[in-house]
Amino acid sequence: MFMADVAYRRILLKLSGEALAGAGKTGVDFDYVLKIGSHIKTCVEKGVQIAIVVGGGNYWRGRSNQQMDRTRADYIGMLATTMNALAVQDALLQRGVECRVMSAIEMRQIAEPFIRNRAISHLEKGRVVVFASGTGNPYFSTDTCAALRAAEINAEVIFKATNVDGVYTADPKKDPNAKKFHHIRYLDILSNQLGVMDSAAAALCKENNIPIYVFDMSDPENIVRAVLGEDIGTTIDNKGE
Repeated sequence: MFMADVAYRRILLKLSGEALAGAGKTGVDFDYVLKIGSHIKTCVEKGVQIAIVVGGGNYWRGRSNQQMDRTRADYIGMLATTMNALAVQDALLQRGVECRVMSAIEMRQIAEPFIRNRAISHLEKGRVVVFASGTGNPYFSTDTCAALRAAEINAEVIFKATNVDGVYTADPKKDPNAKKFHHIRYLDILSNQLGVMDSAAAALCKENNIPIYVFDMSDPENIVRAVLGEDIGTTIDNKGE
């Protein structure tokens, strides 16, 4: 049952591989992933439909490997996202949340193939859906996958969980004078190259009028706060254009 105190009914949560690594920089901090699962469960119990796109940077960053063929490196990255998707699924199942992994690359023994109508059916039945393997194509990031899947499932918003509490004029870890935006337009993201996401993902969200909410993932409870509409990050949308 959808509760009145939540701001969104259907969300796409983008989790980076680094977020799943917790305090470490590589691998999966499963205790931390269990905490994420607990807060996702809270949202599900409030009637929020949740789809998740996971990155794979905690295992592999193909773009940084200049010696390898780009296409092959990207496919390795897709496999990394699948490992992360299974870890997230396991954490959710341990928390009593029904969850399905859907892969853009066929892996029938461990995941369902991505089929749009089936994904929406899972969401409407209260199941969390984790999208693995990116778009299934090289040269596209998992940010672009998040934008694409959000459009396909008619998500109201993309939650981009990062290691900073929003979008700034510069990297706040390097520039103490960097100022935080509470709202910014896609046009400004694209024209100023602020690095929140790649240009393909930003353009896709802009074209389909899908807002993005950027917030800090160091405290997983921020997922619940964002669902409740609390002002803890930066909204990116087309308003004001």
